Amino acid sequence: MECLCLVWVLEKLNYFLEGCDFEVITDCTAVKSLLNMKTPNRHFLRWQIAIQEYRGNMTIVHKDGNINQNADGLSIWPLPNNTNNPAYVPEEASPQIPIEGLPYMEPMQFK
Repeated sequence: MECLCLVWVLEKLNYFLEGCDFEVITDCTAVKSLLNMKTPNRHFLRWQIAIQEYRGNMTIVHKDGNINQNADGLSIWPLPNNTNNPAYVPEEASPQIPIEGLPYMEPMQFK
């Protein structure tokens, strides 16, 4: 699961990470060994291919879970979910820009 999370984060933050050197600090040894697997199964192989473009810029560092306590706070502790502080806000409740308020542009204005 942590390997899939790494692939997801790299895809989402591609714009910021492309061409930069960065470190991935994890308490999961599978993430560190993902790049060096000789005969991965189909899931790991797909994830290896997905993160290959970052191989020269990315350094994966293993940090023991007892030392890496800030990650546990993000992944283990659940968010409070009550009416005053909902953990999930459905899209219907999120603000949207009304299309009627946008100025109309002719197709010729884009050329």
